[in-house]
Amino acid sequence: MAFTSHVLRRIPEERMSRILIIQRYGLSHGFVLALLVLFAAGNGFARDEIEREGYFEVRSAATALVDGVHTLDARLQLVLSSEALRALASGVPLTIELQLQIIRIRRFYFDSIDAELAVRYELEYRPLSQRYIVRNLNSGDQDSFATLYSALNSLGRVQGLPLIDSSLLEADKGYRIRLRAMLNTQQYPAPLRLLFFWRDQWQLQSEWSEWLLER
Repeated sequence: MAFTSHVLRRIPEERMSRILIIQRYGLSHGFVLALLVLFAAGNGFARDEIEREGYFEVRSAATALVDGVHTLDARLQLVLSSEALRALASGVPLTIELQLQIIRIRRFYFDSIDAELAVRYELEYRPLSQRYIVRNLNSGDQDSFATLYSALNSLGRVQGLPLIDSSLLEADKGYRIRLRAMLNTQQYPAPLRLLFFWRDQWQLQSEWSEWLLER
């Protein structure tokens, strides 16, 4: 194991980036090796730089009824960790997921989760064009940004997101909405998911934000 670690640290940074870009879609053993290289390089950087843990936060959230459909407006603070930033810069796409729950309030029993929605966005850096691509994995829509700041700022501004048709809700019942944002790592191979489970910098998840649905 010590020999393997030594070899990983000897791979030049530019080769590491190329390996990540080539292997990411195949999700092969080379992909796993490439990310291990990334972590090894990160441990070396940590001696000279302060490692950023990152955090996700729901700053504000509200719903509105538009043409019979309840829609969501929200503002999120999305700060990526140092490891996630290095992975992104090396060509590894990140998936940011918004999770929503529509909860029916019951007076004499536990509240019921009547509907759940997950909206996933892929954030990708393309080194040749030096652009950041944000792709809505639910709809296929995508936008291009010149800076990471503008890409994350766009991801953090949710406006007019359709949630549920009002006709599907019981007229005489009250409802609550819950929202959180998280970094989803389920698209990576199982060995990487296990690795990420033990690394705090990949456990980016906001607290639940909750409010009453206005009818």
